Amino acid sequence: MDLNQKSLSARLAASSKRVPADLVIKNGKIIDVFSLTLIEADVAISDGVIVGIGKYQGKNEMDASGAYICPGLIDGHVHIESSMVTPQEFASVVVPHGVTTVIADPHEIANVSGKEGIDYMMNASEHLPLDVYIALPSCVPATPFEHAGAELNASDLAPFYAHPRVIGLGEVMNYPAVFQGENDMVKKLSDASFHHKHIDGHASGVPADGINVYMAAGIRTDHECVTPQEAKDRLMRGMYVMLREGSAARDLTVLLDAVTERNARRCLFVTDDKHLDDLIENGSIDHNIRLTIEKGFDPLLAIQMASLNAAECFGLKQKGAVAPGYDADLILLSDLTSFKIQEVYKSGKKVAAEGRMLPYKKMAAAASPAITNSVQLHPVSSNSLAIPMKNNGTANIIKIIPNSIVTKHLKEKVSTFDGSFVIDVNRDQLKLVVVERHHLTGNIGCGILKGLGITSGAIVSTVAHDSHNIVAAGTNDSDLLKAIEIMVEMKGGLAVIENGEVLASLPLPIAGLMSDKSHMDVYHKMFEINTALKQIGFAHDYNPFLTLSFLALPVIPELKLTDMGLFDVITFQHIPIERKDSH
Repeated sequence: MDLNQKSLSARLAASSKRVPADLVIKNGKIIDVFSLTLIEADVAISDGVIVGIGKYQGKNEMDASGAYICPGLIDGHVHIESSMVTPQEFASVVVPHGVTTVIADPHEIANVSGKEGIDYMMNASEHLPLDVYIALPSCVPATPFEHAGAELNASDLAPFYAHPRVIGLGEVMNYPAVFQGENDMVKKLSDASFHHKHIDGHASGVPADGINVYMAAGIRTDHECVTPQEAKDRLMRGMYVMLREGSAARDLTVLLDAVTERNARRCLFVTDDKHLDDLIENGSIDHNIRLTIEKGFDPLLAIQMASLNAAECFGLKQKGAVAPGYDADLILLSDLTSFKIQEVYKSGKKVAAEGRMLPYKKMAAAASPAITNSVQLHPVSSNSLAIPMKNNGTANIIKIIPNSIVTKHLKEKVSTFDGSFVIDVNRDQLKLVVVERHHLTGNIGCGILKGLGITSGAIVSTVAHDSHNIVAAGTNDSDLLKAIEIMVEMKGGLAVIENGEVLASLPLPIAGLMSDKSHMDVYHKMFEINTALKQIGFAHDYNPFLTLSFLALPVIPELKLTDMGLFDVITFQHIPIERKDSH
């Protein structure tokens, strides 16, 4: 924040008690995230900044007796698009949960709409009671093994560094490009370094030696750890480890086994991808805090990871603590152990109370026709969905791991007829299709899926990381064709189909990723979708649409499907569905 002489003079006057502060919060217990202790003192605020703790008088005074005064929470890595609502509506959901700052990577919309998508997210995140810092998408497309809607090279990203809310380069997931020193990737890394910006990692499956390369490249964070050893490998090499608890990737409680009081200062919390219903029902970073406390950690240490650690990681020198010179982004808690939030303050003004956002002046950002007409494809026929099986009927199959974005690579016998794979619900062998929807290429990738658990119908979505093509899974070709057709009609979204009928749907006309409706409207639509899922036999304890959205991501092990075909992430190449061997 730029501070002119007049503002500084006014701040010093309040801090030195020569004039009353704008607001003084009295009788609360301040959470000291530096020393992990509690302080009983007043908090004095002027011009949105904390000017002192101690004994102060204010133009306005508030009695916080019995409450804990906590710094606002920071989500160190989030894709707002995954909430399926606009940044404005996203703020209305997460701010009541105590989140006052997020590091957002508009990687999803950039893969659909390129620079125009980044511009939209930056404009749509202005003037909110939430600070939204932008990490520029580093890998659009994520790999050359799929077709995204756009391609962003270093020269495309460079002008964005002039924006004051651009904090760095987003998750670098194309690790072969880093390892091999490919020119454009090196230019992206060096540009970020030249502008003194943070570089975020995405080191899924990268071994310890590979972390050496990432660190040498200036990459300082990773949110893809799934085992305690992976976390330790990164910590001992100087990385910040992002402890993720999203809707599909729920890694936090396992990773906490690697966290100690000695290394916790290098750990912070992220949500990465979290659906709206999950955010509303369970929370955001506050949920991470509660899970950490349940694991046996000191509540103050959990709060430190959710605030100060994240602020220091990203160089946000005025955030993350209740201390003089820090932004007055505060939470009043009635209980530490349950992290029960009473009120939330942004820049010294109350913005949420008792779980609800207070009214504020909203300024909606318009989306261009290029963003709202992002689903483009030729008509699809049943022949396009056929999976030839000419030999012995042994196939490479994608196996879902519940509550994980990692999949298993299975080899199984499958049913065939007339030289093609036949869906077998009894053996839980369904068909998965990915249809390119950006450039009218006509590309359709087909594969075999196990573990989804539906017994009839089909589900479909245009939320399919990272290229966001149409992804559908079903028990018959007829419903799969209907599912693809309805995506064109809706301009993207989610839908549940059975016997040729749409049981429930959620239109997402903004790049096929976000709704233009309120978060409560979207929440009710999601409830209808969850009800329809039960009708087609889904009975598992995970989000099938979020799981579906990661089945097309060819940077997460082991086996995925793109519009170009079945992809082995371990060998980093496309492979045939049918296996020539019988083993």
